[in-house]
Formats: sequence, C-alpha cells, structure tokens
Amino acid sequence: MEGTFVVNKQTILTGEGLSKLEEELEELKTVKRQEVAAKIKVALSFGDLSENSEYDEAKNEQAMVEARIAQVEAMLKNVHVLDDSDLPTDIVSIGSKVLLKDIEFDEDVEYYIVGSTEADPSEGKISDESPVGKALLGHRVGDRVEVEVPSGMIEFEVLEISK
Repeated sequence: MEGTFVVNKQTILTGEGLSKLEEELEELKTVKRQEVAAKIKVALSFGDLSENSEYDEAKNEQAMVEARIAQVEAMLKNVHVLDDSDLPTDIVSIGSKVLLKDIEFDEDVEYYIVGSTEADPSEGKISDESPVGKALLGHRVGDRVEVEVPSGMIEFEVLEISK
C-alpha cells in the first residue's frame, strides 16, 4: 500500500526569528484575513461570479493566506529556539556569527548561520542547509574551508566565531 506522509521537520530559530514568525502569523490572522474578506465582499457586489476575475483573484489570495497561516502554525508547533548561552564559540554551529576571509578576493565577510526559515542572504543570514552554511558547520578558527557553489569553488579561512 503506497501512501505519502509528512514528517514535521524541526524548525530551528533564533529568538529574533521566533518573534518575526509570531508577528507574521498575527498579521496574517488579523490584517490579511480582513483585507481578503473585504476584497471578496467587493467582488461579490459585481454580480455574476462566472466572469468575475476580481472574485477569482480574491479567492486565490485567500487560499494563499490560509496556506501560509497553516505553514507558520506547523513550524511553530515544532520549533527549537536557539539559546545564546548554549552556543559554542570554538566551533561553527547554527546560531554562530562567523567572520571569514575570502581567500581569492582577500576580503573579510561575515555570516550568521541560521535555520532555513530565517535565511536572508541580503542581511548576511545564511541557512545551515546552504552550500556555504553546511560547509562551515563544525569548523574552527584558523580552518580553511572549500565550498563548491554554482559559480565554482570558494575558499574561506575562519577568522572568528561569536554568538
């Protein structure tokens, strides 16, 4: 008998990430739900639903909002919040801030290793599941780490690890 099942993956968050996720859920449940309900009400006032693109669009938006609410609620049910006091500073782990030297370009870069839910490369937050994040895990100050990325190989030297 074939079937599919979903294993709830643990969501790893920093305290800041947990706050953002809880704020997003509150925003979705209150503001977004009301906005979508108002759009549906306006679209219904246009009459014939069979040719009412505003109604279709509002219903699609409602489905997306409800799906995101369910997704966030599922993440929050199986969340592990990183405790800064438990984070090591001698080895790279999730929650570490890592100062690296890019060997090729002789530049220093800083990354914050976070769970995939919080990743935001524009803010220097990289996922522990990304190629760079995964390669850095477990390394110490002074280690050289080679990472294969889509554009080729990058080599870093770990300069500093902090919380």
